[in-house]
Amino acid sequence: MNPSPELCGTGHPIDTRAVAAKFAALSHPARIEILKCLSASRSCCCGEVVEHLDLAQSTVSQHLKILVEAGLVRFTPDRQRSRYEVDHEALAGVSASVAALVETCCRTAEPTS
Repeated sequence: MNPSPELCGTGHPIDTRAVAAKFAALSHPARIEILKCLSASRSCCCGEVVEHLDLAQSTVSQHLKILVEAGLVRFTPDRQRSRYEVDHEALAGVSASVAALVETCCRTAEPTS
């Protein structure tokens, strides 16, 4: 399946594979909790996220890696500890993609003559 240049004739350009990758990253409850945790501050290290969740550091690291690869979280090396922050623009893009999909799929069918 090739990525569609726009969402069902709406004129909104969309890379369906990229959107699907972001949806996949958001499909795990722990990753949603991690996003909420990261959103509460400008940036966090993995250990700070672990303090807020009932998960092992290795598990949080793996979830952070998935969020970074999906483009929803930015990773910045910072000496001994790496910093993570939500990519708000990318998350807003996911929201816009969902809104366009809902608009397209829920549009009332036009009567035919």
